[in-house]
Amino acid sequence: MNLSPAANASHSEDLYLDLLARALSASLYPESAWRRITKPRGVINRIFAKPLMRRGYILVRPEKFDAAKRDVGQDHPMIGYTMIGLQRLANIRRTVSSVVAADVAGDFVECGVWRGGASIYAKAVLKALGSDRTVWCCDSFEGMPVQKADDTVDPALAGSQYLIASLEEVQANFERFNLLDDRVRFVKGWFSDSLPTAPIEKISVLRLDGDYYSSTMDALSALYHKVSKGGFVIIDDYHSFKGCKQAVGEFRSEGGIVSELVPIDNRAVYWQV
Repeated sequence: MNLSPAANASHSEDLYLDLLARALSASLYPESAWRRITKPRGVINRIFAKPLMRRGYILVRPEKFDAAKRDVGQDHPMIGYTMIGLQRLANIRRTVSSVVAADVAGDFVECGVWRGGASIYAKAVLKALGSDRTVWCCDSFEGMPVQKADDTVDPALAGSQYLIASLEEVQANFERFNLLDDRVRFVKGWFSDSLPTAPIEKISVLRLDGDYYSSTMDALSALYHKVSKGGFVIIDDYHSFKGCKQAVGEFRSEGGIVSELVPIDNRAVYWQV
């Protein structure tokens, strides 16, 4: 079968973006399901494991890779650049492609980027579409904050080494995929401090992955009014964190937002502005 140049381009774009999604989510590597041992237990572990760890070795426990869990982001890869799973990555591609096709004004903004995988994917989609929109990566780059009063309905995550990725690490990850340029911008700091003054003018896709009530509310309060008509708001943690769901419900109610909440998988939702 002979494909036209346009069809060939579309086929190549699909191959690239599908492969990239699998690489970013570490779905290509069954070893990504292994678990790092940080607190050895038992006499034998203490005798043998701790001395090795002090010498810089990393100890892991083999686990069977579950493709179904990785598809919906229900396991956390030991290696990889995102833990959101393939369905939520596909949602990024659909929403970004939609705003570009409809010429909805604004940039892609993610609040809570971890190792950068979701934003890297958004940048790749924009590049494949020939769009020069900016990708904004907003994060403390220091892991999760100490919980505020409204956040305590969910587990305390401050200090978790697994959740910490520095700004330099995220920048290096963009470079690793040849996607770091002047159209990738970084906003460092706790959302309550950094987002109100961030130099973001218009947003076409706003993706929130801050987990807690306060983080979600801070991001919506600072940025929602910048989302263009026809743009999208994605809530990664809607069904994962009680506080996140509460914040979204309160913000939508107070703002009179009645757009349908559309499920992405069993954890995340989005709506169109």
